[in-house]
Amino acid sequence: MKLTLIITTYNWPDALLLVLNSVKNQTILPYEVVIADDGSDQATIDLISSFKQDSNLNIIHSWQEDIGFRVARSRNNAIFKSSGDYIVLIDGDVILHPKFLQDHIANAEIGYFVQGSRALLSKEQTNYFIDGIYIYISLFSVGLKNRKNSIHSGLLSKIFTKKRNHLRGIKSCNMAFYKQDCIDINGFNNEFEGWGREDTEFVVRMLNLGINRKTLRFNAIQCHLWHQLSSKKPLRKNDLLLKLTIENNLKFCENGINSFF
Repeated sequence: MKLTLIITTYNWPDALLLVLNSVKNQTILPYEVVIADDGSDQATIDLISSFKQDSNLNIIHSWQEDIGFRVARSRNNAIFKSSGDYIVLIDGDVILHPKFLQDHIANAEIGYFVQGSRALLSKEQTNYFIDGIYIYISLFSVGLKNRKNSIHSGLLSKIFTKKRNHLRGIKSCNMAFYKQDCIDINGFNNEFEGWGREDTEFVVRMLNLGINRKTLRFNAIQCHLWHQLSSKKPLRKNDLLLKLTIENNLKFCENGINSFF
């Protein structure tokens, strides 16, 4: 199985560097890394170019014009450019446990998408990492919220990982699926612009197609850097798009990844 890791980013190269360094330290490296860039400026472009030269990772930079928050379209663009069989989505503001990808590979299962979780870092701890003071994270690290989500345990994961279809806790910052399942529902809906609900709507169509949810615990651990929250003004429109998909039992969106073919 060829695993493609897709990292979303926008104008935060310091955080992206932390992410890429944590990818480089994985016990199992991805087949390729596609950076889904929603229009970052030259600083991010230069960082990616420099990192590619100094790393053995196969990195593809997928960039689109900056005309607003269009993460759904950016992910579609990255998925279109990918060549892996299995997709793992993360955001450009997380630090991965060394076994993050190994865990996702072990939990891949035909007929399922995987929803992971995350621990949250405080503002102070995030600044330490950005400044390069240290990047080690453990259960006992200071400034760590959702602390239980930082525990890595194969035994606990077997006990607490669940296969239940619901929409609580959907987070595309730690989500995995087979690429063909994504193509079958036409990827993310490009109509979603601004923060929120594009990942939930994507999952609704997955479930409607018959692709079930596996919620992973105590494996595939990531820690989310602190940052200011995005504006939630677009939620009214995005909530309506989500409602439309739910009420009509949609399995396919008209304006999705097909726009890139």
